[in-house]
Amino acid sequence: MNKETTPKQRRFKNPETFRDKINQANKLPKIKKKRISILFKKIFSPFSYLQKGANYLKKYFIFRIIFKIFHILGLIIYPRYIRNSFAELKDVTWPNFRLSIKLTYAVVIFAIIFGASVALLDYGLGKVFKIILLK
Repeated sequence: MNKETTPKQRRFKNPETFRDKINQANKLPKIKKKRISILFKKIFSPFSYLQKGANYLKKYFIFRIIFKIFHILGLIIYPRYIRNSFAELKDVTWPNFRLSIKLTYAVVIFAIIFGASVALLDYGLGKVFKIILLK
């Protein structure tokens, strides 16, 4: 068959997952990411020097043993459940400020309506039982 006579095959794009859509919606502009990373570096810069010093000390056998002991103690003190919880929190996509305000208003309104209905039911049943028991 000729190239001219063969029909073109259509290519379909893979559908986006829900996580991909959320990640695209919550992406920060590059300027904000840069500001956040600069702030993060300023806050944690002393710790980077400690890490460099620790890497330098790992060359010596005695320090490797000490670091191994601290690693084992860290595994005992800082259990796997907590480590996995923090790893899972990094994967969470948190709502933006506007959505959290809307959800907060919804919860407050629901709580007021539910509290009022329980109060009315309590008042009504109190009256009914007073009439029945005091009769």
